[in-house]
Amino acid sequence: MSDLNDPRVFFAAERTLLAWNRTSLTLMAFGFVVERFGLFLHMLAPKVPQNFERGVSFWVGMGFITLGSAVAILAVLQYRGVLRTLKPIEIPDGYWVNTAAVTTLILAALGIALSVYLMTGLK
Repeated sequence: MSDLNDPRVFFAAERTLLAWNRTSLTLMAFGFVVERFGLFLHMLAPKVPQNFERGVSFWVGMGFITLGSAVAILAVLQYRGVLRTLKPIEIPDGYWVNTAAVTTLILAALGIALSVYLMTGLK
């Protein structure tokens, strides 16, 4: 429990959550680029009739996308844990404390949806 009685403690926790939000978004974007790089290499290959198989880049990219989604969910759990330790005086009146958490959870859901789409979209 914080003894500072200062709203800056809350805002620091929110900034930390948003930093993790950016980190998870970056992981997912990098994973998507890595995943699509394998498709790009397949398109550059000589035109030989062959079936497209999921290679290493697909699985590494999916790993980054999944990691990004997991980081977003864990960041929200951490943020909610910090909020439980704060006193009411440390949270400004009328401030929507869950906006950043909801945004981060939406990001995680979109990352999971992207993973599902990529897993089922290529056959």
